[in-house]
Amino acid sequence: MHADFEAVIGLEVHVQLLTATKAFCRCSTVYGASPNTNTCPVCLGHPGCLPVLNNNVVEYTLRMGLATNCNIRPVSTFSRKNYFYPDLPKGYQISQYEDPICYDGHVEIEHDGAKKKIGITRIHMEEDAGKSIHDLDIDTLVDLNRSGVPLIEIVSEPDIRTPQEAYKYLAHIRQTVMYLGICDGNMEEGSLRCDANVSVRPKGDNKLYTRTEVKNLNSFRNVEKALEYEIQRQIELTKSGGEVRQITLQWDAGKQQTREMRTKEKAHDYRYFPEPDLVPVNVSEAWIHRVKHELPELPGAKRDRFKNQYGLPEYDAAVLVEEKSLAAYFEECCEFLAEKSKDRFKLVSNWVMTDVMRIMSDKKIEAQETGVQPRLLAELVDLFAADVISSKIAKEIFPDVLKGESPKEIVEKRGLAQVSDTGMIDELVINFLKENQDKVAEYKAGRTNLFGFMVGTVLKATQGKGNPRLVTETLKKHLEQA
Repeated sequence: MHADFEAVIGLEVHVQLLTATKAFCRCSTVYGASPNTNTCPVCLGHPGCLPVLNNNVVEYTLRMGLATNCNIRPVSTFSRKNYFYPDLPKGYQISQYEDPICYDGHVEIEHDGAKKKIGITRIHMEEDAGKSIHDLDIDTLVDLNRSGVPLIEIVSEPDIRTPQEAYKYLAHIRQTVMYLGICDGNMEEGSLRCDANVSVRPKGDNKLYTRTEVKNLNSFRNVEKALEYEIQRQIELTKSGGEVRQITLQWDAGKQQTREMRTKEKAHDYRYFPEPDLVPVNVSEAWIHRVKHELPELPGAKRDRFKNQYGLPEYDAAVLVEEKSLAAYFEECCEFLAEKSKDRFKLVSNWVMTDVMRIMSDKKIEAQETGVQPRLLAELVDLFAADVISSKIAKEIFPDVLKGESPKEIVEKRGLAQVSDTGMIDELVINFLKENQDKVAEYKAGRTNLFGFMVGTVLKATQGKGNPRLVTETLKKHLEQA
């Protein structure tokens, strides 16, 4: 990046809705079906077939609109967006143009410790096109299973200034649609797709300059990398006296660079006109009120509550609310704790973010599928917090807890309970110091790193069952008196 320039970025995010059937027909939306099997005369564009709007498409769009602080239009209409492409059998795409159902909203992202508001220009409903398959050693093939699958397009204001802010915004949108239950957020399968509009301008200048559109951004990392490359390209072009052209670019992840696809289209290129086969969409105040009332707790609110209710640090709260199911798992574990205290909540958080999330990552599963039952994890935390077992023993028995065994029963059966007998620990420490006068002298002379060796030796004498905290405190006391 260059100190004299700043970027102006707006993102268009296409979200595939989790409805069971398509936007305007009753074909299945299930991903991965054999090519061209989830089709019918309506989504294949056969003459004389009339579309019928799926009510859930409107319902899901309202959820997203209200979650992003948008105004809801009582009456909105569909239009035909006309263009020719092999995977668009009708020769047009049903979309919304002049009067999108949701408009003038905003979200807040957190970046570099500060909150920033990103405006939402519009959220509109539309249908997806099919899929052209080019990566086979034969002619291009077309799969129309995706044709007619419902989408919402979320168009941001050009309020984003850096690739890192774009990353945070996109992550926020993905997290929100997943919390709302309207999309699975899978970018690899195309459930969430992103295009970026990018321009650069001298710092301090509020004018909007010619922008380019970057497509094929199918991961968070690609969004960040593509924006970094395109911003730098435009800055260098501007500094050398060149002119940025309004073009559509494709991100080549292999070469880590953008390449030109075509001249960027303008609205008139699509010859938008009202869709004559669909009636206007009417949204009543009662409908809006019901959807608003049924909205789940959203990630930002949940993160703040985790900090206040459980006393968690910002980092822990952010990690735990990343996925709705993980947040629910953490709360269920906390419900089973024998003592509801912030110290124990933090211990649960530590276990979830390390051992549980490691299993989730290795097996690509959710917390509830790891085999670590919330009741048993809470029991393990209770045993450790009450000084019944050491952290070492807790880690050792965790694989058995993973199999569904009770930590309490394991400890009793194997005699693993931690020794917290102050008299016994005191005696062991005194005996150790008598037998190791040379080490005591070295410690007193400044070799403080010997303290760890001393603690370890005393713990070994307890066969690993001694309470490390008690051993440490007792050793410190006697060393000070020596």
